[in-house]
Amino acid sequence: MATSSLFNYKLSCKIQGILLLVESVFLLFSLAVGVFYQEEAVHSFIITIAIAVSLGIIGLLVGRNATNEMSKREGSVIVTTTWIIFTLIGLLPFLLSGSIPNFTDAFFETMSGFSTTGASILNDIESLPYSILFWRSLTHWIGGLGIIVITMALLPLLGFNNMQLFSAEATGPTKDKINPKISETAKRLFLIYIILTVSETILLRIAGMNWFDSICHSFATIATGGFSTKQASIAYWNSPLIEYIITFFMIFSGVNFSLYYFLFKLKGKKVFRNEELKWYFFILLIFTVFIAIANFDFSQQFSFKNVEKVIRESLFMVSSIMTTTGFTSYDYMEWPPFTWIMLLLLMLIGASAGSTAGGMKVVRIVLVAKFCYSEFKRMVHPNAVFPVRYNGNILRDDIVKRSAAFVLLYGCIMLFGSLVLSFDGLGFMESVSGMITCIGDVGPALGELGPSGNFSGISAFNKWFLSFTMLIGRLEIFTVLIIFTPAFWKK
Repeated sequence: MATSSLFNYKLSCKIQGILLLVESVFLLFSLAVGVFYQEEAVHSFIITIAIAVSLGIIGLLVGRNATNEMSKREGSVIVTTTWIIFTLIGLLPFLLSGSIPNFTDAFFETMSGFSTTGASILNDIESLPYSILFWRSLTHWIGGLGIIVITMALLPLLGFNNMQLFSAEATGPTKDKINPKISETAKRLFLIYIILTVSETILLRIAGMNWFDSICHSFATIATGGFSTKQASIAYWNSPLIEYIITFFMIFSGVNFSLYYFLFKLKGKKVFRNEELKWYFFILLIFTVFIAIANFDFSQQFSFKNVEKVIRESLFMVSSIMTTTGFTSYDYMEWPPFTWIMLLLLMLIGASAGSTAGGMKVVRIVLVAKFCYSEFKRMVHPNAVFPVRYNGNILRDDIVKRSAAFVLLYGCIMLFGSLVLSFDGLGFMESVSGMITCIGDVGPALGELGPSGNFSGISAFNKWFLSFTMLIGRLEIFTVLIIFTPAFWKK
């Protein structure tokens, strides 16, 4: 490092400056929407862009002589502070336009957007200006693939050819590099992201949505976010075709994005032999079948229409919850309690590592299950060696141990958070499900926080606590919490 200090603050300022300029570019799109619809909210975007650009220039000036050497310390701090700074700037349009006049609510909604959680405090979404709704959905799209990854794809001039930023933000116990250069990997992931978004937008427009709603819902689907332009979410359209299209893209947004690249490069064996992919679809199928059976009314006349409706409803909600998208087309609180437990399990599991989804990730569940099974075999045969294999390869012990530690820490945080929420007045069902849905970046929970309710009624303290929970869930716990350990700051 260029300095003898514990932290390369100049490098941090330089990167934050660049990232703020990138955020101002995204804000320009929302400004353009406001100009198109001739809305008063354009003034809030002009002010926000001016602030973002000014702070970005200051950051670049402070960090103009910074070196590009980066340790894990810089990587974790930069990524964590980036999400907080992006949220503080991103909430300004809500606040200045009067769409969300309360600072706490604006921060909660914006963090929910960038972290792709989709938990909302809004009670009259349709009354908001188009530009605000567009920005609200765009926060999902920015945060879905990741602020850092998008920036690395757009601005390779950053000059970083290491894994520190990528590793701090990318999800999963292992990182799939589809190109030796991280910037090239980011570009390819970003291109896949854009192709999926454009494809869904076109199909939703054909299915009956207007262009505005199609774009906003594509942003939310591909990012597995869940913000809708309607208070009733997808139920507003009452369209089986729209539900099937969104279900399809939710499912495939929960797949590791690097597998799409390998498929494009005709490396089919690498895709179809992927264990996580197989388990992902297996869990999706099994939970859909169980929930469909639980929801089917066997007293009614058996017909294709009735069966199709139950399967479609079940598949939609299982896909929405497992991929942590959080769209709702049905109030699952009216379903049997058995299905609530099933949905909570899906919130915990999540989808694939390397996707835009939250949760613990299927690969970690698979690795921990294999590790436990190997321990059982070791108890029977103490002198034998039973390595954990994944995709036909023997995994290093540190990867398996880190996955086990993540699952254990995830559970401990979930239990502790549930206690904190209940201490501040939330009921048992709301406390447990609210914590699970926010740390998993899902969106809807159970009870008053379910599909027919939202988070507007919880206390300000709980909103701040859950905002922090969304952040650590999106950055996979270690990136954020390691900053609070004394060892992290030692030379």
